[in-house]
Amino acid sequence: MDRKRIGRSFKVLVVDDFEAFRRFAHSALRQKAEFQITEASDGLEAVLKAEELRPDLILMDIGLPRMNGLESARRIQRLAPSAKILFLSQESSPAVVTEALGLGAGYVNKGRAQSDLLPAIDAVLSGKQFVSGGAQTPSTHQLMFCSDDAALLVGLAHFVASALSAGNSSFVLATKSHQHALIQRLHWRGVDIDAAIQRGTYVSLDSDKEPDPTRFIETITGLIDAASKAGKQSPRVAIFCERAGRLWAEDKTDEAIRFEEFGNELARDHVIDILCAYPLVSTRENDPALNRIRAIHFDISF
Repeated sequence: MDRKRIGRSFKVLVVDDFEAFRRFAHSALRQKAEFQITEASDGLEAVLKAEELRPDLILMDIGLPRMNGLESARRIQRLAPSAKILFLSQESSPAVVTEALGLGAGYVNKGRAQSDLLPAIDAVLSGKQFVSGGAQTPSTHQLMFCSDDAALLVGLAHFVASALSAGNSSFVLATKSHQHALIQRLHWRGVDIDAAIQRGTYVSLDSDKEPDPTRFIETITGLIDAASKAGKQSPRVAIFCERAGRLWAEDKTDEAIRFEEFGNELARDHVIDILCAYPLVSTRENDPALNRIRAIHFDISF
């Protein structure tokens, strides 16, 4: 992005509790005369300064005192929603990196900051997402137990909104009623789901109908291509599925397990995040098959 051509300077807030790293970021940014730089040394100070200064860009560490960078980012999104947040951290946990990408416009590993920082800033200020080389997180396959429809929809809306906000695609296999309720919740959260449907980064199918494996794979490939065309680097697909959970609830355990194993095959060949919703059925809490189902998943959440 040619900032000089635009003819204005950009306000940048650098947030890190390590003074030496703040000096490094300050020095790197000074190579670009169009940056106005302010610093903060902890998460709470970052929130206050973001509200006061309304910066264009925030360089945010994750491991901050008083308030961590992820929580700071959540608050800043409400107080200064136009600010672009670029996380810089040594943290390499897949779960943390994925969460950071759901909250911010990019992630730079501090070990690569010398080479990646300025390209990341250019990408983020151009409306694209940036991920340091080697920071791509592996596929995930999570299991979520839901007490009722309301709990399912909360988890579903958060999952899809995080993916779309990060520039990724989403593939939802849910009942017709849940698909409709999801669209309403996404509108309420301010997610431009209509635009996502139009550019091909959101697709939904009826979970009550058995999907064709070939069409399933073609859909995932199409979603990855659509996210790439929309400017996403290293795109991934967030797949929500309640089909396996509904099969299990209907005592069709073998069918549920086969479908879950198909999900693991997909995760080996594509960079995807699968979230499977299972109902909490009191009469089946001690079902031995649940251990088999849990073993299929890489992560379990309640």
